[in-house]
Amino acid sequence: MSAIPSAVFVARRLEVLNSYDILDTGPEPGFEDIVILARQLCHAPIALISFVAADRQWFKAAAGLGASETPIEQSVCAHALQESELLTIADLTKDERTKDNPLVTGDPFIRFYAGAPLLAPSGFAIGTLCVIDTIARPGGLTLEQKESLEALARQVMVQLEMRQLLIAHDERARAIEAEAKVRKQAEAARRDSEARYQLLFNSLDAGFCVVEMAFDESGRPQDYRFIEVNAAFAGQTGLADAAGKWMRELAPNHEQHWFDVYGQVARTGEPVRFENAAEALDGRWYDVHAFRIGPAELRRVAILFNDITVRRKAEQLLQMVNDELGHRMKNSMALVQAIAAQTLRGASDREAVRAFNQRIGALSRAHDVLLQQSWSSADMRKVIKGSLGAHDDKGRVLLHGPEVKLDPKAALSLSLLLHELATNAVKYGSLSAADGVVDLRWCKTGDSLRLIWTESGGPRVTEPTRVGLGTRLIDMGLSGAGGTIKTYASSGFSVEFSAPLRLIQHAEG
Repeated sequence: MSAIPSAVFVARRLEVLNSYDILDTGPEPGFEDIVILARQLCHAPIALISFVAADRQWFKAAAGLGASETPIEQSVCAHALQESELLTIADLTKDERTKDNPLVTGDPFIRFYAGAPLLAPSGFAIGTLCVIDTIARPGGLTLEQKESLEALARQVMVQLEMRQLLIAHDERARAIEAEAKVRKQAEAARRDSEARYQLLFNSLDAGFCVVEMAFDESGRPQDYRFIEVNAAFAGQTGLADAAGKWMRELAPNHEQHWFDVYGQVARTGEPVRFENAAEALDGRWYDVHAFRIGPAELRRVAILFNDITVRRKAEQLLQMVNDELGHRMKNSMALVQAIAAQTLRGASDREAVRAFNQRIGALSRAHDVLLQQSWSSADMRKVIKGSLGAHDDKGRVLLHGPEVKLDPKAALSLSLLLHELATNAVKYGSLSAADGVVDLRWCKTGDSLRLIWTESGGPRVTEPTRVGLGTRLIDMGLSGAGGTIKTYASSGFSVEFSAPLRLIQHAEG
């Protein structure tokens, strides 16, 4: 048997496949209907929607085959991952890649294969929509059958994209309605093959259309004409009876960037995914997925889009609330400092009062960083710069480390920790000398984060005999995880912190 194609093991491709969370899920009518259509259109006994993982190929839907998966060593679909278009093998017994495959030499003795790659928006093929016959086909598929199989493969990806949107927005009711429409229209498609594509389009709650681009003599996109629109199109755009009409006829003030984006897709064939507002369509916001269909010379682009105006307005409202919260928190911090200053006005230990005010300031700067991310996470480098900026007047604090997203608790803890280290360095360590520097490095090691503070060029340091609040904060480490190792060397003070990533790193999603 031939070697497994290297495309199977591309890490980024496997990440894209896993992002759909499709493997080992239950049957879904939308996918079942597509394999039924594929088998009927190609007059083949077997049709599969196959997703190719690193160790197996798994069938989301199968018509004419009882198995739910096969080992990757038996996968014919794996060879289609390296193809940009339909892969056809007229006789599997004569192809070097498949002639020794157990499915060819043994039951069910397959002989013919045609597979259309399932291309994600990133350009990676995550599987195929394929048809299989137990009889060799020297002539392969007809042109109409090839176009139909490729169109249905695109519909598989449309189904996957819609599935992601529905899961992300937790709209189970819409999912049930969409699946019901897909089932109903797939049944109608079986009765009337000429209307099969339009019926599939109308099964989507999202808007869907196919447009033909028009370019001027210089090659700049000028307009596009609607070839097909689905039932949800008018509700999503407010444009009635759009089929056959030009966009500038329907919306003369439609922004040029829409034409530029779709024109680029038509020219290059590279799919795009973006969010943008359409001022000419009542200022609605859209989540858009556009990809070229058919030969390049047809200049046709398919556009799947969803009106997200409500979501965007909710995000804007949330930002307003977040800004107001931040404003009030700053006022609260200022009030705390004012009350502390008034209460401690007569305190004899002025150094303790200054230390208290400085710690409040460190927390306030960390709050500012968190506020920029709506209190969901904070960039570690920004927290560090905010905490050390006041002590780094001549670039004497050197930073080295990767991007790390901290959760709010860890950001506040790190800010206080760095404040204490910087204060000690200014008073007793390297930053008290004109040529002293601080080297601050951090890295991920396994499941932990390591942070190393190293001072040099300052006066000789000795281990303190008194343990104050600042020392205790340092000893507590990152997010109170401990793991603190302090060194008082002749070259300068250094300290290393380590903490589990699960305690400090912001979990995406």
